[in-house]
Amino acid sequence: MVVTADIGRVAAELLRESWTGHRIIELEGPQRTSPDMIAESFARLLGRDVSTTAVPRDTWEDLFRSQGMKNPTPRMQMIDGFNAEWICFEGAENEVRKGRVPLDTVL
Repeated sequence: MVVTADIGRVAAELLRESWTGHRIIELEGPQRTSPDMIAESFARLLGRDVSTTAVPRDTWEDLFRSQGMKNPTPRMQMIDGFNAEWICFEGAENEVRKGRVPLDTVL
């Protein structure tokens, strides 16, 4: 997860860099963020209990369709990829950028 302020900052930095050819820059937040970390942050900021609940995989299609999605398969495949950790950063270390804005600030 990354905030728009970090996206804009990194885009501006990249525009000032010199390079040629094809380049892929991967951008992520200052740290990897789990649903439980987000709940903990909300709880801290709101001063009340907040918890997460996993949505069973076999209910996703109906849920996404009820939310107005006409073809939920790509979204479901993306979530499966994140959950199985086969969607991940592939670039060289120098092509992965980290955001600076912490989760509590975003929320």
